[in-house]
Amino acid sequence: MSSVAFIYDPIFLEHDTGSYHPEHAGRLRSIIKAIEPLRKHLLFLEPKPAPIELITEVHPYYHIEFVEEKSLRQEPIDVDTQVSSESFEAALMAVGAGKEAVDKIDSGEITSAFCVVRPPGHHATSTQAMGFCLFNNIAVTARYAQSIGYEKVMIIDFDVHHGNGTQDIFYEDSSVFYFSTHEYPAYPGSGSFDECGVGEGEGFTHNFPLHSFSTDDDIIPIYEEELSIDVENFKPDIILVSAGYDLHEADPLAQLQISTEGIKEIVKSIMYCSDVPKIFMLEGGYNLNALGESVAETLHVMMSA
Repeated sequence: MSSVAFIYDPIFLEHDTGSYHPEHAGRLRSIIKAIEPLRKHLLFLEPKPAPIELITEVHPYYHIEFVEEKSLRQEPIDVDTQVSSESFEAALMAVGAGKEAVDKIDSGEITSAFCVVRPPGHHATSTQAMGFCLFNNIAVTARYAQSIGYEKVMIIDFDVHHGNGTQDIFYEDSSVFYFSTHEYPAYPGSGSFDECGVGEGEGFTHNFPLHSFSTDDDIIPIYEEELSIDVENFKPDIILVSAGYDLHEADPLAQLQISTEGIKEIVKSIMYCSDVPKIFMLEGGYNLNALGESVAETLHVMMSA
């Protein structure tokens, strides 16, 4: 049996954002096609919907009700964040994928997992859905992991857009370390180097803003050197990764110039920075060919680690 799980459910295809929205079901279809040659080497798992009480560890109940109501009415949350009748169920399942990954790691069945989910999550604050995101999947996963004994959680976010929601949720928390590389200034406008946490959380947020058109040579040393230092100092019990592939040079929504090989090197640095379990959760990535290719390369690295 493979030590790497691929966690996915067809409900993610039913989250309908409209014909012209960049975050559409074709993204996941491109991934499924690209990883077909790897199928026999992966453990395919289907998640269960996350229980509401788990989501309330991050989001107040009124926010959950708001998302459900918008989904039932098929009313957009904002111009970027569209929903359909199946969006609420898909969002519950996206959070549930993280829980499934933690449970399978905790039982010893796997050592790492890739959760191929949508809607994505890292822009969602505790009280606001935004930037294509309804619930903050990785934040809820972090809280669940802590509830069963993984006290110190590191979240690494290589999406081209800063994970403002994730940062905000843990900004005063010393038990979760948030490490992010992203294009700056770009949506959502947060993520400057001097945003490093407050109170007990001071020093547990580490942002690396990158100028537009930054290349492999700019980003790889951050993961080879700075990440290694932060991991050594923090000593996490588990590492969660917001895996957004819109940093790729072919992506239409941003202007970083990171190659597929560069992404592979980033993933290598993450996989080898510590021997603790690792869970990757899909965030952005909007060029279908680049997305599929990059996820396949990520899985190659995960399987060889």
